[in-house]
Amino acid sequence: MSSSLERVPASLIAEAEATADAADARGGIHTRPADPSELGGVLARFEATWGEGRGPDRSMLQALEHAGNTVLVAVPATEWADAPTQWPDAAAEPTASGDTPLGATLGFLGWTGGLHLHSHMNAVDPGARGRGIGVALKLRQRAVCLAHGVTEMRWTYDPLIRRNAHLNLVRLGAEVDRFLPDFYGELRDAITGADRSDRFEVLWRLDSRRTARAIARRPVPEWRAEGGLALVADYERVRAEDPEVAARLRDASREAFAALADGRGLRAELDANGDYVFTRDDPDREAP
Repeated sequence: MSSSLERVPASLIAEAEATADAADARGGIHTRPADPSELGGVLARFEATWGEGRGPDRSMLQALEHAGNTVLVAVPATEWADAPTQWPDAAAEPTASGDTPLGATLGFLGWTGGLHLHSHMNAVDPGARGRGIGVALKLRQRAVCLAHGVTEMRWTYDPLIRRNAHLNLVRLGAEVDRFLPDFYGELRDAITGADRSDRFEVLWRLDSRRTARAIARRPVPEWRAEGGLALVADYERVRAEDPEVAARLRDASREAFAALADGRGLRAELDANGDYVFTRDDPDREAP
Protein backbone atom coordinates (compact mmCIF):
# COMPACT_ATOMS: atom_id res chain seq x y z
CA MET A 1 0.00 0.00 0.00
CA SER A 2 1.43 3.31 -1.05
CA SER A 3 2.03 6.18 1.37
CA SER A 4 2.72 8.75 -1.35
CA LEU A 5 1.27 9.97 -4.61
CA GLU A 6 1.38 7.47 -7.47
CA ARG A 7 2.32 8.08 -11.09
CA VAL A 8 -1.01 7.04 -12.58
CA PRO A 9 -0.99 6.13 -16.29
CA ALA A 10 -2.85 8.61 -18.48
CA SER A 11 -4.82 5.71 -19.96
CA LEU A 12 -6.22 4.78 -16.53
CA ILE A 13 -7.18 8.39 -15.80
CA ALA A 14 -8.98 8.57 -19.15
CA GLU A 15 -10.74 5.27 -18.43
CA ALA A 16 -11.90 6.50 -15.03
CA GLU A 17 -13.27 9.73 -16.51
CA ALA A 18 -15.06 7.82 -19.27
CA THR A 19 -16.52 5.40 -16.72
CA ALA A 20 -17.81 8.29 -14.60
CA ASP A 21 -19.26 9.99 -17.69
CA ALA A 22 -21.05 6.78 -18.68
CA ALA A 23 -22.56 6.45 -15.19
CA ASP A 24 -23.78 10.05 -15.47
CA ALA A 25 -25.40 9.31 -18.83
CA ARG A 26 -27.21 6.23 -17.47
CA GLY A 27 -28.61 8.28 -14.59
CA GLY A 28 -29.51 11.36 -16.61
CA ILE A 29 -27.24 13.48 -14.42
CA HIS A 30 -23.97 15.38 -14.40
CA THR A 31 -21.54 14.90 -11.50
CA ARG A 32 -18.96 17.62 -10.85
CA PRO A 33 -17.28 19.66 -8.11
CA ALA A 34 -19.66 21.88 -6.18
CA ASP A 35 -19.35 25.61 -6.68
CA PRO A 36 -18.87 27.51 -3.38
CA SER A 37 -22.28 29.11 -3.92
CA GLU A 38 -23.85 25.63 -3.85
CA LEU A 39 -22.55 24.57 -0.46
CA GLY A 40 -25.83 25.47 1.23
CA GLY A 41 -27.57 23.03 -1.10
CA VAL A 42 -24.98 20.36 -0.32
CA LEU A 43 -25.64 20.80 3.40
CA ALA A 44 -29.39 20.64 2.75
CA ARG A 45 -28.93 17.30 0.95
CA PHE A 46 -26.88 15.91 3.85
CA GLU A 47 -29.39 17.13 6.45
CA ALA A 48 -32.32 15.72 4.48
CA THR A 49 -30.60 12.33 4.76
CA TRP A 50 -29.18 12.27 8.29
CA GLY A 51 -31.14 15.01 10.05
CA GLU A 52 -30.57 18.64 10.89
CA GLY A 53 -27.15 19.40 12.30
CA ARG A 54 -25.80 15.92 11.47
CA GLY A 55 -23.26 17.05 8.90
CA PRO A 56 -20.43 19.58 8.83
CA ASP A 57 -21.40 23.20 9.29
CA ARG A 58 -21.15 25.71 6.45
CA SER A 59 -17.75 27.04 7.47
CA MET A 60 -16.22 23.56 7.74
CA LEU A 61 -17.60 22.56 4.33
CA GLN A 62 -16.25 25.82 2.90
CA ALA A 63 -12.78 25.05 4.29
CA LEU A 64 -12.82 21.49 2.93
CA GLU A 65 -13.90 22.69 -0.51
CA HIS A 66 -11.37 25.53 -0.51
CA ALA A 67 -8.54 23.10 0.34
CA GLY A 68 -9.42 21.04 -2.71
CA ASN A 69 -11.15 18.07 -1.13
CA THR A 70 -13.90 16.31 -3.07
CA VAL A 71 -17.18 18.11 -2.47
CA LEU A 72 -19.16 16.84 -5.44
CA VAL A 73 -22.77 17.25 -6.59
CA ALA A 74 -25.05 15.41 -8.98
CA VAL A 75 -27.40 17.69 -10.93
CA PRO A 76 -29.90 16.93 -13.71
CA ALA A 77 -28.24 16.44 -17.07
CA THR A 78 -30.43 19.19 -18.56
CA GLU A 79 -28.64 21.80 -16.42
CA TRP A 80 -25.35 20.68 -17.96
CA ALA A 81 -26.73 20.47 -21.52
CA ASP A 82 -28.12 24.00 -21.25
CA ALA A 83 -24.82 25.48 -20.01
CA PRO A 84 -23.85 28.48 -22.20
CA THR A 85 -20.74 27.83 -24.25
CA GLN A 86 -19.25 31.17 -23.26
CA TRP A 87 -18.68 30.04 -19.67
CA PRO A 88 -14.92 29.57 -19.21
CA ASP A 89 -15.57 26.35 -17.26
CA ALA A 90 -19.14 25.25 -17.84
CA ALA A 91 -18.71 22.19 -15.62
CA ALA A 92 -18.27 24.45 -12.63
CA GLU A 93 -21.28 26.68 -13.35
CA PRO A 94 -23.49 26.50 -10.23
CA THR A 95 -27.10 25.47 -10.14
CA ALA A 96 -29.70 28.09 -9.36
CA SER A 97 -29.24 29.74 -5.98
CA GLY A 98 -30.90 27.77 -3.19
CA ASP A 99 -31.32 24.56 -5.22
CA THR A 100 -30.64 21.26 -3.49
CA PRO A 101 -28.69 18.85 -5.72
CA LEU A 102 -30.00 15.38 -6.49
CA GLY A 103 -26.92 13.98 -4.80
CA ALA A 104 -23.84 15.15 -2.94
CA THR A 105 -20.70 13.55 -1.63
CA LEU A 106 -17.87 14.65 0.64
CA GLY A 107 -14.39 13.17 0.82
CA PHE A 108 -11.13 14.35 2.35
CA LEU A 109 -7.54 13.15 2.37
CA GLY A 110 -6.18 10.89 5.09
CA TRP A 111 -2.94 8.98 5.57
CA THR A 112 -3.60 6.28 8.18
CA GLY A 113 -2.53 3.09 6.43
CA GLY A 114 -1.26 5.09 3.45
CA LEU A 115 -2.45 8.14 1.57
CA HIS A 116 -6.11 7.82 0.59
CA LEU A 117 -9.33 9.73 0.16
CA HIS A 118 -11.78 9.09 2.98
CA SER A 119 -15.24 9.27 1.38
CA HIS A 120 -17.26 10.35 4.38
CA MET A 121 -20.75 11.26 3.15
CA ASN A 122 -22.75 10.24 0.08
CA ALA A 123 -26.40 11.30 -0.05
CA VAL A 124 -29.07 11.01 -2.75
CA ASP A 125 -32.56 12.48 -2.99
CA PRO A 126 -34.97 9.59 -2.14
CA GLY A 127 -37.10 10.54 -5.14
CA ALA A 128 -34.12 10.01 -7.45
CA ARG A 129 -32.91 6.67 -6.09
CA GLY A 130 -32.65 3.76 -8.46
CA ARG A 131 -30.82 5.82 -11.09
CA GLY A 132 -27.31 4.95 -9.92
CA ILE A 133 -26.56 8.43 -8.60
CA GLY A 134 -24.66 7.16 -5.56
CA VAL A 135 -22.51 4.97 -7.80
CA ALA A 136 -21.94 7.85 -10.23
CA LEU A 137 -20.68 10.09 -7.42
CA LYS A 138 -18.26 7.39 -6.24
CA LEU A 139 -16.99 6.87 -9.78
CA ARG A 140 -16.47 10.62 -10.17
CA GLN A 141 -14.51 10.63 -6.91
CA ARG A 142 -12.40 7.80 -8.29
CA ALA A 143 -11.64 9.80 -11.44
CA VAL A 144 -10.66 12.87 -9.40
CA CYS A 145 -8.42 10.80 -7.13
CA LEU A 146 -6.58 9.10 -9.98
CA ALA A 147 -6.07 12.43 -11.76
CA HIS A 148 -4.29 13.63 -8.60
CA GLY A 149 -2.22 10.48 -8.08
CA VAL A 150 -4.31 9.02 -5.25
CA THR A 151 -4.99 5.33 -5.84
CA GLU A 152 -7.03 4.36 -2.79
CA MET A 153 -10.32 5.41 -1.22
CA ARG A 154 -11.77 4.34 2.13
CA TRP A 155 -15.13 4.71 3.85
CA THR A 156 -17.35 3.00 6.41
CA TYR A 157 -20.79 1.42 6.15
CA ASP A 158 -23.24 -0.45 8.36
CA PRO A 159 -22.46 -4.12 7.62
CA LEU A 160 -26.04 -5.25 8.26
CA ILE A 161 -27.54 -3.19 5.42
CA ARG A 162 -27.46 -5.61 2.50
CA ARG A 163 -27.94 -3.08 -0.31
CA ASN A 164 -24.94 -1.07 0.91
CA ALA A 165 -22.84 -4.21 1.18
CA HIS A 166 -23.73 -5.11 -2.42
CA LEU A 167 -22.96 -1.59 -3.66
CA ASN A 168 -19.59 -1.47 -1.95
CA LEU A 169 -18.26 -5.00 -2.41
CA VAL A 170 -19.89 -6.09 -5.67
CA ARG A 171 -20.86 -3.03 -7.70
CA LEU A 172 -17.73 -1.00 -6.91
CA GLY A 173 -15.27 -3.72 -5.93
CA ALA A 174 -14.20 -2.30 -2.58
CA GLU A 175 -12.93 -4.71 0.10
CA VAL A 176 -13.71 -5.04 3.79
CA ASP A 177 -10.59 -4.04 5.68
CA ARG A 178 -11.75 -4.25 9.29
CA PHE A 179 -14.71 -4.30 11.64
CA LEU A 180 -15.18 -1.21 13.85
CA PRO A 181 -17.72 -1.84 16.65
CA ASP A 182 -19.73 1.22 17.71
CA PHE A 183 -17.39 3.35 15.61
CA TYR A 184 -19.28 6.67 15.87
CA GLY A 185 -20.72 6.12 19.33
CA GLU A 186 -24.39 7.01 19.85
CA LEU A 187 -25.53 8.81 16.71
CA ARG A 188 -29.27 9.32 17.24
CA ASP A 189 -29.55 10.49 13.65
CA ALA A 190 -32.41 9.98 11.19
CA ILE A 191 -30.91 6.72 9.92
CA THR A 192 -29.28 4.97 12.87
CA GLY A 193 -31.54 6.13 15.71
CA ALA A 194 -30.64 4.33 18.95
CA ASP A 195 -28.92 1.44 17.17
CA ARG A 196 -25.22 0.84 17.74
CA SER A 197 -22.97 2.39 15.08
CA ASP A 198 -21.05 -0.76 14.12
CA ARG A 199 -19.23 -0.29 10.84
CA PHE A 200 -17.10 -2.10 8.29
CA GLU A 201 -14.27 0.01 6.93
CA VAL A 202 -13.69 -0.73 3.26
CA LEU A 203 -10.75 0.10 1.05
CA TRP A 204 -11.19 0.65 -2.66
CA ARG A 205 -8.03 0.06 -4.67
CA LEU A 206 -8.85 2.30 -7.59
CA ASP A 207 -6.38 0.75 -10.01
CA SER A 208 -6.86 -2.92 -9.06
CA ARG A 209 -7.99 -5.89 -11.12
CA ARG A 210 -10.85 -6.33 -8.66
CA THR A 211 -12.12 -2.80 -9.28
CA ALA A 212 -11.80 -3.27 -13.04
CA ARG A 213 -13.82 -6.50 -12.78
CA ALA A 214 -16.55 -4.79 -10.76
CA ILE A 215 -16.82 -1.74 -13.01
CA ALA A 216 -17.01 -3.97 -16.10
CA ARG A 217 -19.77 -5.99 -14.39
CA ARG A 218 -17.89 -9.24 -14.89
CA PRO A 219 -19.05 -12.21 -12.77
CA VAL A 220 -18.00 -12.31 -9.12
CA PRO A 221 -16.12 -15.52 -8.23
CA GLU A 222 -17.61 -18.10 -5.93
CA TRP A 223 -15.72 -17.49 -2.71
CA ARG A 224 -14.47 -20.49 -0.73
CA ALA A 225 -16.18 -19.99 2.61
CA GLU A 226 -14.80 -20.64 6.08
CA GLY A 227 -17.77 -19.20 7.94
CA GLY A 228 -20.09 -16.31 7.31
CA LEU A 229 -23.25 -14.47 8.29
CA ALA A 230 -26.69 -14.49 6.68
CA LEU A 231 -28.25 -11.04 6.30
CA VAL A 232 -31.92 -10.11 6.50
CA ALA A 233 -33.24 -8.54 3.32
CA ASP A 234 -34.10 -5.17 4.89
CA TYR A 235 -32.37 -4.55 8.21
CA GLU A 236 -33.47 -0.90 8.23
CA ARG A 237 -37.11 -1.96 8.19
CA VAL A 238 -36.50 -4.48 10.99
CA ARG A 239 -34.78 -1.80 13.04
CA ALA A 240 -37.73 0.58 12.59
CA GLU A 241 -40.44 -2.00 13.28
CA ASP A 242 -38.85 -4.21 15.95
CA PRO A 243 -35.79 -2.71 17.66
CA GLU A 244 -35.42 -5.76 19.93
CA VAL A 245 -35.04 -8.10 16.96
CA ALA A 246 -32.60 -5.62 15.40
CA ALA A 247 -30.55 -5.60 18.61
CA ARG A 248 -30.33 -9.40 18.56
CA LEU A 249 -29.20 -9.34 14.95
CA ARG A 250 -26.56 -6.77 15.88
CA ASP A 251 -25.32 -8.97 18.74
CA ALA A 252 -25.12 -12.00 16.44
CA SER A 253 -23.18 -10.03 13.85
CA ARG A 254 -20.60 -8.94 16.40
CA GLU A 255 -20.01 -12.56 17.37
CA ALA A 256 -19.65 -13.57 13.71
CA PHE A 257 -17.34 -10.70 12.78
CA ALA A 258 -14.95 -11.63 15.59
CA ALA A 259 -13.66 -14.32 13.19
CA LEU A 260 -12.28 -11.54 10.97
CA ALA A 261 -9.87 -10.40 13.67
CA ASP A 262 -8.71 -13.71 15.13
CA GLY A 263 -5.51 -13.96 13.11
CA ARG A 264 -6.68 -16.52 10.55
CA GLY A 265 -6.57 -14.03 7.66
CA LEU A 266 -10.27 -14.22 6.83
CA ARG A 267 -12.02 -11.50 4.84
CA ALA A 268 -15.72 -10.78 4.34
CA GLU A 269 -17.23 -11.10 0.87
CA LEU A 270 -20.80 -11.45 -0.43
CA ASP A 271 -22.08 -14.66 -2.00
CA ALA A 272 -24.66 -14.95 -4.77
CA ASN A 273 -27.49 -14.77 -2.20
CA GLY A 274 -26.24 -11.49 -0.74
CA ASP A 275 -24.94 -13.05 2.48
CA TYR A 276 -21.47 -12.68 3.96
CA VAL A 277 -18.92 -15.42 3.52
CA PHE A 278 -15.55 -15.36 5.26
CA THR A 279 -12.74 -16.39 2.93
CA ARG A 280 -8.99 -16.36 2.42
CA ASP A 281 -9.28 -16.19 -1.36
CA ASP A 282 -7.31 -13.62 -3.34
CA PRO A 283 -9.60 -10.57 -3.59
CA ASP A 284 -8.47 -10.00 -7.18
CA ARG A 285 -9.32 -13.47 -8.46
CA GLU A 286 -11.68 -13.78 -11.42
CA ALA A 287 -14.62 -16.12 -11.87
CA PRO A 288 -13.74 -19.24 -13.93
